[in-house]
Amino acid sequence: MTRSVGASKVRRQQAILELVAAGRLSSQEEIRARLERLGLPATQSTISRDIEELGLARVHDREGVRYVRPGETAPTAPAGLLSHALREFALAIVPANQLLVIRTPAGAASALAEVLDRAELPDVAGTIAGDNTILVVPSDGVSPRTVERTLRAAMEEA
Repeated sequence: MTRSVGASKVRRQQAILELVAAGRLSSQEEIRARLERLGLPATQSTISRDIEELGLARVHDREGVRYVRPGETAPTAPAGLLSHALREFALAIVPANQLLVIRTPAGAASALAEVLDRAELPDVAGTIAGDNTILVVPSDGVSPRTVERTLRAAMEEA
């Protein structure tokens, strides 16, 4: 890589980070258009590589989808979303030793686990999702039965 190409890549990637921090960008096309206005034209494939190298992530929030910088957390899921997602996808909630297992339809575990993580329930340390199964890890000192009761109560909310 020549020095000028490397320098333009650094400038472009720095601009992408600044643009994402300054406002809502929900697509690579939006990023491309903003870069072009700054005099930093780039192709979609270049932007895609930059996004990957920068570790940007697309997250869903109340206003839709947006890119976030590394370390920036996704917004907390509203309680209504947790309730809806549990009613929609949780087929079974089963305590298993010191953990909790949630069964879902095929392909739904990841989406439900994301909502559980974003709900930031104090009784839940985290989740691990497969295709149709979620392993829920209770926080220190919290029993799986307590987490189960919390999730079942959330399912009952309007």
